Amino acid sequence: MIPHYTLTGPDDAPVLVLGNALGTTTELWREFTLPFRLLRFDHRGHGSSAATAGPCTIEDLAADVVELLDHLELRQVYYCGVSLGGMLGMWLAAHTDRVSRLALICTAAWYPDKSGWDERITTLRTLGMEPAADTIVSRWFTPAFSPAVVAHFRASLLRVDVPSYLACAEAIRDMDLRADLAKIDVPTVVIAAAQDHATPPEFARHIADELPDSDLYIVGDAAHLAVVEAPRTISVILDGHFDE
Repeated sequence: MIPHYTLTGPDDAPVLVLGNALGTTTELWREFTLPFRLLRFDHRGHGSSAATAGPCTIEDLAADVVELLDHLELRQVYYCGVSLGGMLGMWLAAHTDRVSRLALICTAAWYPDKSGWDERITTLRTLGMEPAADTIVSRWFTPAFSPAVVAHFRASLLRVDVPSYLACAEAIRDMDLRADLAKIDVPTVVIAAAQDHATPPEFARHIADELPDSDLYIVGDAAHLAVVEAPRTISVILDGHFDE
């Protein structure tokens, strides 16, 4: 399915696709002013994208991005993704030729311990999003970060279609992209956050170590949604990577 999207920036600039974390929308990137044509999109059931009709996989979600690129007649793009968005980026770079440069932020290629995902999925399936929201959002930001911004992202999370969230969460739990890493032959920057307990820095190190052409950065004072807590720092890294 073609997801909801926005395409902004100079018509003659390279297109940079921005993939969101689970439970977030295109607003994740509202502080970014990168000198590219920015293509933002919402995952299934998030923001203004249609809900998913049933279970899905990382491959299915990545296929939505390919369908969007085809719809916009974009042959090849730069791609940057956070968490779930990064997982889609890894799949796209490993299995298609649509990505020429890649950035992976606070993401994982595989979760060795799936118990946390099992617990979250069970809670959501039986009780809905509200009882799980505080726990989810607490992993997104450091304790001292702006309460107003935290509240904004919590409210946005509560508007996500719960069956679609569950389908995406199960896709993340079940994914294993470790064998795909060796297939990624495009220049890649991997960014982790020192206080990210959802995808700790060792997850980023594993990805960077397995990629043939990669650089690794660790942002200090930020958690899982480091692009919200440290947008300037990450913008500088991305600008340097994609402007080479």
